[in-house]
Amino acid sequence: MASTPKAKEVLHALRQQAGVPVHSTRELLGKVEEASADKERERYETFQKRQEEGKTKQGDTYEPLRRKPSLRPLPSQESGLSVRLTLWDVLHHLGRGLALSQRGASRGLAEHWGSLKYCQALSPSAESQLGLSDEGERIAMYYKALQSEELGHAFALATSEQILTRRYPDHSVSFVRADTALRAGWTLTSRDKAKTKTVGYHYRPQFFAEVWKPGESSRVFPIACKGNHSDRQKAYEQLASAAVHADGVHIGAWNETPALLFSTEISRDGPLTVHALHADGPGGWLHVPDGTPATDIGLPVGDRNPDIGILKPGQGKAPDSAEPGCQVGPDYYAWFQRALAHAGAAGLTAFAGDGESTAALLTTRQGSDFFQGFAHAASGSVQDAGYTLLGEKFEGTDHVFRLNGERVQAFSGVAKDILDTLVTREKDKRYADVAAYRHHVHAWRAKPHGTFWDRHWDGVVSISRDGTVLAMRQIAPFQDE
Repeated sequence: MASTPKAKEVLHALRQQAGVPVHSTRELLGKVEEASADKERERYETFQKRQEEGKTKQGDTYEPLRRKPSLRPLPSQESGLSVRLTLWDVLHHLGRGLALSQRGASRGLAEHWGSLKYCQALSPSAESQLGLSDEGERIAMYYKALQSEELGHAFALATSEQILTRRYPDHSVSFVRADTALRAGWTLTSRDKAKTKTVGYHYRPQFFAEVWKPGESSRVFPIACKGNHSDRQKAYEQLASAAVHADGVHIGAWNETPALLFSTEISRDGPLTVHALHADGPGGWLHVPDGTPATDIGLPVGDRNPDIGILKPGQGKAPDSAEPGCQVGPDYYAWFQRALAHAGAAGLTAFAGDGESTAALLTTRQGSDFFQGFAHAASGSVQDAGYTLLGEKFEGTDHVFRLNGERVQAFSGVAKDILDTLVTREKDKRYADVAAYRHHVHAWRAKPHGTFWDRHWDGVVSISRDGTVLAMRQIAPFQDE
């Protein structure tokens, strides 16, 4: 039986690069289309059976699910490649993705610390490809669905960043939880604290990727992503489902919004593989009128309530109709860009453990009350730590725990110059400057990013293009140990 690795060995393993194959072919598209047809046939048969049993209401008719049309493999320069990643970089993406998820059972608990449970879940093979480790197998025995979902999100975000930064090398790319951004204008479920009518449609992408430059129009890509511990057939089914979720939000006219779809296959006996498709289209642009001041991005998001539904143009004599979902039309472009910027900023302050600033950047419907009261490190996460890592100053919060019996410290934070623009302190009349935040983040993208070993910190450090950092090191035991 293999001995348990020391904490230092785990930390060094976290910075080892490995290849993650990205599978995106015409064959994959064909298999996904077959899976979509099979699932639709199953839905129709279920409807017929319920109708025969008298379990449907009078007048109910069968409606097939709307799926993202015109899916295709990624362009040749983006598919068939092995994306080079470190596991620590992947966990950094997961932590950022979880920061506003509100999954924690304890009020004020920093959501992103949940990413650390996967520190030993994956390991590179002899061919330098990531796969499940023995620890990952044990986690999957008890938390199979959660592990595949969360790691599916992490690899989708990491892959999306590489794809979009190649497509738009002069732009910044921000990832925002879709539900958080949409709640700025829509009541998504009956649990939302709002008196407006709910959207009544539960299919939505998990994330938005915003490609932007300060003061300019930005472009938004819905990202629908899943993960599984099964096989390629399950990946086909997940991509068929992702096509439904991706089509739940339209930005611009009907069927013009681009999208990225992922299913991460976390095989029990082979390398981890990301299966990907995309939809292209001229939409997704949040056009801002020429001459709009860059500072307008910092204006309050407010309580806007766009119409529910997606306008489908009529054909021939058929009139226009409203399909279920959310649509951002021209009248709401500037507003939605502000909503994305504020939600993105809130994700950074939550990652740094600053609940007061996070709450100030969100509306009540977006869950601002969840992040109020980060006041004591014993009950939650609090922005109370600062370190110089690789020559840059970061501020944030830390978490001390045991890794294979040895004490380690994890630190999550944001570059000090970026965080200073977002810190809110009501008593000092200090409020977030979202426009300044965007300028600082865009400038930060030119700095080194990736996973490193910091000799002074004596630990592994991941620095992202958005100025966030995730670092971990072994620390000395207590005196009486």
